[in-house]
Amino acid sequence: MLLPRTETILKSIVGQYIIKATPVPSQNITHDYELGISAATIRNEMAYLEHEGYIIRSHPSAGSIPSDKGYRRYVESLGDIKLPLAEQRLVSHLFHQVEKELDEWLNLAATLIAQMVQNVAVITMPKPAACQFKHLELVSLQDSLALVILVLSGAKVREQLITFDQIISQPKLTAIADKLSAAYSGLTGSQILAEDTRLSSTEQQTTDCLVKVMEAEDDQAHEEQYLDGLHFMLNQPEFTHNQRMLSLMELVEQRSLLKSIVPPELTSGMVQVIIGKENKTEAIRDYSVVLSQYGLPKEAVGTIGVIGPTRMPYARTIATVGYLSSVLSGLEAKLYGKETPVPS
Repeated sequence: MLLPRTETILKSIVGQYIIKATPVPSQNITHDYELGISAATIRNEMAYLEHEGYIIRSHPSAGSIPSDKGYRRYVESLGDIKLPLAEQRLVSHLFHQVEKELDEWLNLAATLIAQMVQNVAVITMPKPAACQFKHLELVSLQDSLALVILVLSGAKVREQLITFDQIISQPKLTAIADKLSAAYSGLTGSQILAEDTRLSSTEQQTTDCLVKVMEAEDDQAHEEQYLDGLHFMLNQPEFTHNQRMLSLMELVEQRSLLKSIVPPELTSGMVQVIIGKENKTEAIRDYSVVLSQYGLPKEAVGTIGVIGPTRMPYARTIATVGYLSSVLSGLEAKLYGKETPVPS
């Protein structure tokens, strides 16, 4: 725990660095807050913050730059942040002006977030958190070769060829499909793997095949993306004439950006901040990410993300992502005929 005075000095350093992107000297802190302490005391506090890893200085008399640890402490001190009421009303008004289609809403949301936080915004189309098994058909093609027809939640149909270890007739295939359809109805891929169902070798081979198909479907969660604001990122001083942008651009071009930044433990309705080296993907460890899920957990959920330098305006970004998440959740609830109100 930091003492209140030390906390205030760290907050000043982070706040000034976010705005100016230049190392913060001790005299700027004196002018920023009426602390009633001497410049020497401020320098001592800065030395302590440096020793504890909250700030970085090239030498003792140099200005201070927040470290990832300093940004983390700053974010944790922000508390509950709300978007100003006037901006909430403007955002709500804009959504009521567009067509009542999910595609239009997500395009608008990506554009609004990028403009409001001056960084990259990316949003995924909502879909079930994990696809669910509905029905299975097996069609004999020749000898040991068959076609797997898998019906998933949301009326999705996926097909896959399977070669069995033995010749198997169509009546036998139908019996296998009926047994597995009854055993796995409504289950996700991970739930099917956890089932303690007695299976023959052919039934196990079929189960392994359909689980792989379901896992591949779940991996498509981040493919359909709505992205805006790359030009804002390119204007950030951290990335001027810097090769670090190349790795990010590669993720964008490969449409794997959100797959790289979304942690598996992301909680619906909560805004999560991942700072610098807290990111598991090497390519984005120079960035900070602000994320939230939106939608209906029992129906379909999507993800809102903002990517920017670690020197991002965290308070505004968290408030913006949180509010847009609630707006999109309300709009999706209307599509499903639910009662969740759209924020106004």
